[in-house]
Amino acid sequence: MFTITKQFAFSASHQLAGLAADHPCSRLHGHNYIVEVELRGATLDDRGFVRDYRELSPLKRLIDDEFDHRHLNEVLGHDHPTAEKLAKFFCDWAQARWPEVSAVRVSETPKTWAEYRP
Repeated sequence: MFTITKQFAFSASHQLAGLAADHPCSRLHGHNYIVEVELRGATLDDRGFVRDYRELSPLKRLIDDEFDHRHLNEVLGHDHPTAEKLAKFFCDWAQARWPEVSAVRVSETPKTWAEYRP
């Protein structure tokens, strides 16, 4: 099995509802997010790719246009814009375009990651 991964970055704010008042994530705050999209294939195309990385540019455009320097509660339309929900959102979006997508990881900090695998 061949696996490739491409990384994207954006900065955004969010506020998580339903947490204790003293929980830091209940306050408005922001992160410098990293999104990693993984694609897998048992075979390669005739150019030797699982998929050409350049073909993933629509995801970069989505992130730059709709997520970067935005408030994620508004972008996603709910009060639980967690890394886990972002990973699922990006995975569903990407997999609808590229069937080889096997996972998406989202990081809010250098030490934390959430991953969604369909």
